[in-house]
Amino acid sequence: MDIKELQEKVELHLTSIWKEPVRITEIFHLSGGACQDNYALDIQSKSSNKSLVLRTDKGGSLLSSLSKRDEFKVAELVYNAGVKTPTPVYLEEQTSIIGTPFFLMEKIAGKATGRYITKDKELDSYRKTKMVSDLASNLAKLHTVVPESVKEEELKQKLKLVTIENYISQAIADLRQSLDDLPEAHPAIELCLNWMESHAPNIDKIVLVHGDFRTGNFMMNAEGLQGILDFEFAHFGDRHEDIAWLCMRDWRFGRLNKEVGGFGDRKDFYKEYELTSGIEVDPYKVSYWEIMGNVRWAIGSAQQAERHMSGKDKGIELASIGRRTAEMEWEAMRLIEELENAV
Repeated sequence: MDIKELQEKVELHLTSIWKEPVRITEIFHLSGGACQDNYALDIQSKSSNKSLVLRTDKGGSLLSSLSKRDEFKVAELVYNAGVKTPTPVYLEEQTSIIGTPFFLMEKIAGKATGRYITKDKELDSYRKTKMVSDLASNLAKLHTVVPESVKEEELKQKLKLVTIENYISQAIADLRQSLDDLPEAHPAIELCLNWMESHAPNIDKIVLVHGDFRTGNFMMNAEGLQGILDFEFAHFGDRHEDIAWLCMRDWRFGRLNKEVGGFGDRKDFYKEYELTSGIEVDPYKVSYWEIMGNVRWAIGSAQQAERHMSGKDKGIELASIGRRTAEMEWEAMRLIEELENAV
């Protein structure tokens, strides 16, 4: 569907839903990554003018990602928990409007690109003062969403309702199944999975996990954090999982000495998280989930390569992501060695 046709269909549909004439005065495509399509919309109606983002699937989402309905519902939960995130505006579950389900959310200022977040001079002052504390405190607020606070039973199940006793074993079993589904062998990943089975830590509490909390999924400008984005991989799990994902080497964009997202230090992030949450961060658990995160990303990048290689969803971005698998395998094994030597 071309952008003009998309504009006409959305205008017509929102006019019907909102019971007043709606006109889209500007629409353009935003970067949405390998799986998502995002469009910026300036909307005029009698009651208000809005700058919104329309978010929909590109046509080949990863199997582990939430549907647009569930992603929207999670965004509502997180927004209501006080997390700085775009206001959820409207959900459309039907495919008949534009060909796929979609939702609308507030359009916020800022940029999310890794190079901007980690290196741009415009953010120098914010990076040195409040970037770490703002992200840590917002992540702690996100983790206040627990299974008991989710009233919709269907959504609970979609977020993979788990217990502290079975979560890690189930996560490893899911990774083994994903690995088995790949057409080629990955012995390094097998080695890491075996290590994780025998070194699993306990979990203090099951909370909502963002699932992709990293540089690239929050919007910033010189005024500070504008909003946390992209809840398509949200699920119930261990709070340390999100902290570890942010610390992964792959999300530092070349600034390897800044272990938190390429812009901060672990001890500072842990301290700020603890101030908001009242819960102590366990460095061993962060390291364990960092190993798990690298294994997940190794498998995920191999899956994206397979989408390209199989012809199901050809694209140079998918092919290039697939080349990262070996890097994640190496990093996971390096982290295991580091932990073993520290004992």
